[in-house]
Amino acid sequence: MAYTQCFAPILKKEALAANVYRFVISCPEIVAEAAPGQFVHILPPGKTLRRPISICEIDKTNGTLSLVFEVKGEGTRELSELSPSTTMDVLGALGHGFTILPENSRVILVGGGIGNPPMLSLAQVYGHRATAICGFRTASIATLQEDFRKTGATTILCTDDGTAGRHALVTEPLKELLASGNYDMVYACGPKPMLKFVAAVAKEADIACEVSMEERMGCGIGACLVCACELEQNGAKRMGHVCKDGPVFRAEEVVW
Repeated sequence: MAYTQCFAPILKKEALAANVYRFVISCPEIVAEAAPGQFVHILPPGKTLRRPISICEIDKTNGTLSLVFEVKGEGTRELSELSPSTTMDVLGALGHGFTILPENSRVILVGGGIGNPPMLSLAQVYGHRATAICGFRTASIATLQEDFRKTGATTILCTDDGTAGRHALVTEPLKELLASGNYDMVYACGPKPMLKFVAAVAKEADIACEVSMEERMGCGIGACLVCACELEQNGAKRMGHVCKDGPVFRAEEVVW
């Protein structure tokens, strides 16, 4: 696996919601090889273990990445406290990204919570040929909606409590779209229970589906074997690793 380590200057920092941040960093060498669905591994100041952060946006022209993450522990708290004009210790781009289909393809993007940011890079690829279904617990954490709309994608917002958009799970509009339209792929990123149901809906509709999995990681390059996940390929089950074999998998390969 080819990857680059660099100290990337932070160009912009933005609080999107409570404990959710967007950073724009300059790392032309990583950007040159980066693709939607990949991630970077960032070393928080004073820590020994890196934190995996999905790539939200890839700007090939300016050599920048946009990263959106939620503060979940001490490491991500340290990252959130970094300031513009300082640097991030970044390893990337890592993992296998999403399959990009031909130009006439129509796709559905399904994101749950902090699984929405990786969908934005796909929306920028497909534009008006994409429909993005964005699910959140409540309105106060429903982020990136204007960013999705700017890509030209049709955007459907769902909240668990009905405080914004549709009071529905993401699988409800997904079922409706697959029943009424002609789509070539479903992409999804979010909590594993959501991915399981999205995969089942896509399978029932006989539509290809790719899912981006999340697991705790140590090294991010397949050496420590922490991020194990069970796969079934060619009729045989085996243990794969999210960082090396994924994070994107064909939905039918994952043992849910």
